[in-house]
Amino acid sequence: MSTNKDLYAQGLETRRAVVGNEHVDRSLNSASDFSRPMQEMITEWAWGNIWNRPGLDRKQRSLLNIGMLTALNRSYELGVHIRGAVNNGLTEIEIREAIMHATVYCGAPAGMEATRTAERVLNEMVERGEHQRELK
Repeated sequence: MSTNKDLYAQGLETRRAVVGNEHVDRSLNSASDFSRPMQEMITEWAWGNIWNRPGLDRKQRSLLNIGMLTALNRSYELGVHIRGAVNNGLTEIEIREAIMHATVYCGAPAGMEATRTAERVLNEMVERGEHQRELK
């Protein structure tokens, strides 16, 4: 159970606004007794606290996530946050440039994987009517 109901509620609202109801519902509804505490902690701590701190807006936080997840080569989470980046107002060019910038520092294999992930998510968003491609 979450230790701070206000932070959890705020985190849930922010998480839904950034990555979408479908992803959040799937994550929470599929949580087991083993994984549920992790879902609650991330919702409260990351989404309720960190994502709502002053100093950076959501667009800037999305840019940071793209760079970090590219460097860590975490394709699944990167895909979630590519969708969030679009929802937070990043353009395809900004997403591409964030990946290219990260590639210089973390290597071509991670950058290529991030590029493939971003392209896949952007295309899925088009197929679902959630986005129009800026770059063909």
